[in-house]
Amino acid sequence: MTAEVVNLETITRLDLPAERILQAALAAGLESAVVIGYDADGDEYFASSLADGGHVLWLLERAKLRLLRTVDE
Repeated sequence: MTAEVVNLETITRLDLPAERILQAALAAGLESAVVIGYDADGDEYFASSLADGGHVLWLLERAKLRLLRTVDE
């Protein structure tokens, strides 16, 4: 017997594996990406496909606003 894993488009309070989030981002066909996280040693990791730091900061602030608004949804 085999099972199929279905990714639900929902908000959760549980941590998800980074691999799962990155696979979903790849499947979304993004034109640009900003990745922020921690490596196995606990050190910060940052990478961006965008060279313009101002554009990256704009995206981060938009993401922050969206995150803050999820409480109201």
